[in-house]
Amino acid sequence: MTNLIKISPSILSADFSKLGSEVISLEKAGADYIHIDVMDGHFVPNLTIGPEVIKKIRPLTKKIFDVHLMISPVDDFIKDYSDAGADIITFHPEATKDTAKTIELIRKQNKKVGVSLKPKSELDLVKKYLKEIDLVLIMSVEPGFSGQKFMPEVLEKTKELNNMIKERKLNVDIEIDGGINFENCSLAKRAGANILVSGSTIFKENNGDLRKNIETLRKN
Repeated sequence: MTNLIKISPSILSADFSKLGSEVISLEKAGADYIHIDVMDGHFVPNLTIGPEVIKKIRPLTKKIFDVHLMISPVDDFIKDYSDAGADIITFHPEATKDTAKTIELIRKQNKKVGVSLKPKSELDLVKKYLKEIDLVLIMSVEPGFSGQKFMPEVLEKTKELNNMIKERKLNVDIEIDGGINFENCSLAKRAGANILVSGSTIFKENNGDLRKNIETLRKN
């Protein structure tokens, strides 16, 4: 894992009436990744972006598409999102019958693999797969809606995961998503997160000054 902090703005908070130009603006503003939340109204209580939308915005940027699948059964959709242009595909262990098989399916598509843990999901769900994946996404809110309040209780889990990765000398990123703002981003970094996902803060603070908001999250 690198100490360089990467910022992955969540387009869930973007203006969907001009999504293409929002993505272009994020690239110009210095975003490292573009975070795309996919929800099915079944695994989580909301519906969001399908593969067709990703396919449409893919040609607009060379930035890494960091796609978080909150859908079940997840295996049925991996190829669709891979073909649409995802670079990283992250799934929840609770959304598959066989975590190892899902990891393998993503690898077969030549994509990076992420595993996401909800606030109450235990590290045991990911511990034995750390050698086979690229990223662990710690949810600091209950997945389903943007604009929720950060849950500081996940920081202990983040620290524990960071220690585990260091002890095993693994190259696994720790991403954190949910209520990340200018105040708590430093807590997330100190706990070991090196990729910060943020939606509302990036799109709404400082009158929507994307560059300023991205840089503030990176430096705070």
